[in-house]
Amino acid sequence: MSEQLPTTARAWHLDTRPQGWPSPSGFSLRQVELPALGPGQLLVENEYLSVDPYMRGRMSDKKSYIEPYEVGKPMDGPAVGRVLVSNAEGFVPGDYVVHVLGWRDYAVVDAASAQKVDPGLAPLTAYLGVLGLTGLTAYIGLERFAKIKEGDTVFVSGAAGAVGSLAGQIAKLKGAGRVIGSTGSTDKVKLLVEEYGFDAAFNYKNGPVAEQLAQAAPDGIDVFFDNVGGEHLEAAIGALKLHARIVLSGMVSQYNDEKVVGPRNLWNLSVTRSNVLTFMFSEELDLQPDFIREVGGWLAQGKLHSRETVREGLDNTLDAFFALMRGENVGKMIVKL
Repeated sequence: MSEQLPTTARAWHLDTRPQGWPSPSGFSLRQVELPALGPGQLLVENEYLSVDPYMRGRMSDKKSYIEPYEVGKPMDGPAVGRVLVSNAEGFVPGDYVVHVLGWRDYAVVDAASAQKVDPGLAPLTAYLGVLGLTGLTAYIGLERFAKIKEGDTVFVSGAAGAVGSLAGQIAKLKGAGRVIGSTGSTDKVKLLVEEYGFDAAFNYKNGPVAEQLAQAAPDGIDVFFDNVGGEHLEAAIGALKLHARIVLSGMVSQYNDEKVVGPRNLWNLSVTRSNVLTFMFSEELDLQPDFIREVGGWLAQGKLHSRETVREGLDNTLDAFFALMRGENVGKMIVKL
């Protein structure tokens, strides 16, 4: 008996733009009609969805590096799923693909925007994390922008998160002499040092970040890989060595703030002749082959470790996102459908 093909999908919608912390009342899970499959398209049943901090920015209509979600329309984000029907050359039913129509259970996807993945080489969830956009973000930031030098002292904020945990490990593998991480719990501090190989870590809730960073890096830092912003960024600027590099990957501490106050010590960038660097991963995709080769190799050799926090069910996607924003995840936050 042939598989019954869906004609509708359930998709999370943004109903109102949040002010400050989002509220569940601003979202709804609704049934939508699936469009007819056109040339070059795939019907995909999503199996895993990614929720990520940058999605909070897309819920607002502030100017940003990516288009905001539309009010009253389905949201989207990275997902991995199984092809049910293919109307595109090079794809057949049963293939697994990564695409960007997440926050729903079924999607009609343009094959040109989908990437075929092999569940035999790595778990499907890895293609949303360590071998996906998460890992690529960490790799690009360090390889192209931080340009790690042998012996560098590297500080990573949000170091137990999906990007931060990989950034610290990659920095070490690239030759950093000392890697320091900040995180939000005693258990995560232990994880960073004992499993991820950080040389030192601290709980930012235990005291001023600047004081704890000075204890961990008394001679200063060469590289700051920032996922948090706010107090962490100011502390790092105050600890810079000459010709240091700051890579701004994210500012999760400020995504819910309507008014963001900048660091008070920017002059130290001039004193130390340091660089503040930003990037958009989609503009750096020429590094993807190197990323797959190096990171895939480190994974296969057991030199790189990753953790995942998995929530079950499409209905719980919004709860998973809120938990991520509260810092309840260890590593990549993923929703299993």
